Amino acid sequence: MKLLVIGCGMMGSAAAFDMARQTQVSSVTLADNDLKRAKEVAARVNKITGDKKVRAVELEAASEPGAAKLMRGHDAALSAVPYFLNLGLAKAAVEARCHFADLGGNNTVVRQELALAEKAEKRGVAIAPDCGLSPGMATVLGGELVRRLGGRADALKLYVGGLPEKPMPPFHYQLLFSVEGLINEYVEPARILRKGKLTTIEPLTEPEDFHMPGFAPLVAFHTSGGTSTLPESFEGKVGECFEKTLRYPGHYDLLCELKELGLFSSEKMRVNGTQIAPRMVMSKIFEGKFASKGPDVCIMRVEGHESVHSPGVRGLLGGRLKGRVATFTLVDHYDPKTDMSAMMRTTAFPASIVVQMLASGAIAKRGGVLQERDVPADLFLEEMAKRGIKIEYEVE
Repeated sequence: MKLLVIGCGMMGSAAAFDMARQTQVSSVTLADNDLKRAKEVAARVNKITGDKKVRAVELEAASEPGAAKLMRGHDAALSAVPYFLNLGLAKAAVEARCHFADLGGNNTVVRQELALAEKAEKRGVAIAPDCGLSPGMATVLGGELVRRLGGRADALKLYVGGLPEKPMPPFHYQLLFSVEGLINEYVEPARILRKGKLTTIEPLTEPEDFHMPGFAPLVAFHTSGGTSTLPESFEGKVGECFEKTLRYPGHYDLLCELKELGLFSSEKMRVNGTQIAPRMVMSKIFEGKFASKGPDVCIMRVEGHESVHSPGVRGLLGGRLKGRVATFTLVDHYDPKTDMSAMMRTTAFPASIVVQMLASGAIAKRGGVLQERDVPADLFLEEMAKRGIKIEYEVE
């Protein structure tokens, strides 16, 4: 396979590393608008892997013609740049007949990409948005839980968080991925299923306590983007479906206060004669205040709840008996050997796996690829285990 990674930040560099260490991958092109940085990352990955598979090139990701030209000659490409560039890159991939995947981050952009499905299928191209951690791995596993419960469930609940191992006051957080994607989660509506029907709900709402053995109490709350296409796929088949982000309680309170003050707003205001959006200012502040190299941890729990409907038993739980609860659980930590955060491992590695599945034909679907429907979960779990990322399955 000849693979392409666009963007050499935390996720792009980790994806290039994962690709380069696979025997079936012959070369990895790492593209970025900062050629110097791309060359440094490529050299570091080649040193870690003990090979010379990764080469760096310069690319302005906003240029569709430039991206299409580079994509030609590659079997598949992964976008690891901010979400607002993904639609243009997906269009370039269709033009270049190169399979394409990205880390998602925005509901609107994902649906615009999937609108390319018919044209992509005609050209033999697969477009797979939202293939990182959540959406991505959590979505793959959520779809698998519904299948294991017979195709229907009372509830599908996704809880995911990337957190500092040792949270420090006053913020109790560290920036582990794109700041634009992070803030987007806090401002756009979350798409969920309630009583089997698709609806939207405001982010940062409906907080609940979350407990994981070995960790301090956490708070879980709605954010945008995490359910991806799950609501459409399971509408009428799953009663309740949502994804909630995990944070330490102090940080959640801070986010609510910042939003209430309007500091995540994209509406520009005039300050000393200059038009500026509060969100732009907060992005810069987050990059400075939340930056940290301390070890992190990634926590994920995906729950599928089944209820046994019993028409003959009335008045007992409203005519329902409690059924099985099937779960996938993951706890991953910073890896000092590769100097990769848990968030890099659990976001970039799943994306790398999906890209390789597209290129190899393990994912045969062409056109729009949905994580919960089209990614073979058993093979995906095998690949994650090979990378030392343990995902536990349990039924109660």
